[in-house]
Amino acid sequence: MADVIDLANDQADYFLQVALDRRQRQTTTAASAEFCEDCDDPIPLLRQQMVPGCQTCVSCQELREARR
Repeated sequence: MADVIDLANDQADYFLQVALDRRQRQTTTAASAEFCEDCDDPIPLLRQQMVPGCQTCVSCQELREARR
């Protein structure tokens, strides 16, 4: 029974995080960074335009999300 509850909690946490991430993206008016704050590589212009306020490159963002 605990496995089902753990799974439900994990799923609820996941959906909450997705909703918070979407809300943050929608309300962010800050300019995107030109260089990744984690690795200092340039952030491609398309990413800067498509993800307003982004501060990391795709690779570093994936690492951040994997750590959650």
